Amino acid sequence: MKNKGVNYRYMILVGDGMADFPVDELDGKTPLEHALTPNMDRVAAMGRIGLLATIPDGCLPGSDIGNMSLLGYDPTQYFCGRAPIEAASMGIELGEDDVAFRCNLVTIENGIMQDYSAGHISTLVATDIINALQKELGNDKVKFHPGSSYRHVLTVKNIGAKLNCTPPHDITGQKIDGYLPKGDDQAEYILSIMNKARDIIASLEFGDKNLATDIWLWGQGPALTLPSLFFRYGLKGSVISAVDLVRGLGKLAKLKIRYVDGATGYLGTNYAGKVAAAKQAFEEGENFVLLHVEAPDETSHEGDLNKKIQAIEEFDRHVVGEMLKYQAETNGLRIAVAADHITALSTRTHDASPVPFCMCGDGLEADDADQYNEKAAQDRAPIGGPAFFEMLING
Repeated sequence: MKNKGVNYRYMILVGDGMADFPVDELDGKTPLEHALTPNMDRVAAMGRIGLLATIPDGCLPGSDIGNMSLLGYDPTQYFCGRAPIEAASMGIELGEDDVAFRCNLVTIENGIMQDYSAGHISTLVATDIINALQKELGNDKVKFHPGSSYRHVLTVKNIGAKLNCTPPHDITGQKIDGYLPKGDDQAEYILSIMNKARDIIASLEFGDKNLATDIWLWGQGPALTLPSLFFRYGLKGSVISAVDLVRGLGKLAKLKIRYVDGATGYLGTNYAGKVAAAKQAFEEGENFVLLHVEAPDETSHEGDLNKKIQAIEEFDRHVVGEMLKYQAETNGLRIAVAADHITALSTRTHDASPVPFCMCGDGLEADDADQYNEKAAQDRAPIGGPAFFEMLING
């Protein structure tokens, strides 16, 4: 459906993984309930709150599926793997016979996945490692592509995408034996690349700051295409994120990617820079922005309750609060706030349960909500990502 409110502008603020389940240490409250979030509560009070099923039945919970839903695309129709989305962000053109794999740098000790991020390895060191792997293992069939921090991409020609590969953040603290790539003989080929990479990484010298011991390959898929948001809704806009995955979805939706210096994907990221980039997008005539903050998800994967609360409060203060101020100074701006999925502290991984959302702005009738959290939305009927997007755009 084309956008009816052509004079409106729209913004989605994403706190990645900030939704959760009740925590015993918080007397049965969730981190969102416990955290000081006056600005998200204000969005709910000025507008409406609801439950959002970002992860359709049959889909695995993750930021790929979740953010695709937030952009109004039905993952059951479009999703074909996480890595092709990240490849799009990195400018990697996949041919018809190419399959992209997400290539994490990880820490494995005594057969146990100790850290899915190799200690949030620096991009400088990580790039040297990926380049070394390309030099030793790269050929006409296999190519390593450096990304940022622990997040990289491997492309392989003439190999099926229907392997069973497990995200490393799902198995933190567990033995890896039961989660190695499975399938036919192609799984053995992928595993051989991982084994060879381990030996090469062990031979490199980068000092004490390098915690990388292995690569972990997962999220594989062929090239993805999406109809643009301009074609679907007449929207011209931007995506602001430190994460290649979210940037990739933006590129595939034909949105502009606005890069922000100091955007780290963790606590203390350059919130002010992200907010400034959003304002600039609107001032340049764009009518849609998705601003994504990764820190709640990362701290949840770490299982750190205090850091997750800090991440939620930083998001509320530095992003939601500042955009509410901007909304008050301008006309026709609708703001939605949502998580892309639950990232549970109890399991340190994603969950497919619905997440709360709230939205406010001109033309959006308010309901009786006065808080934004899981409990406040629990009695609402869940809606899917496309319906959420339609609600924001068309009221």
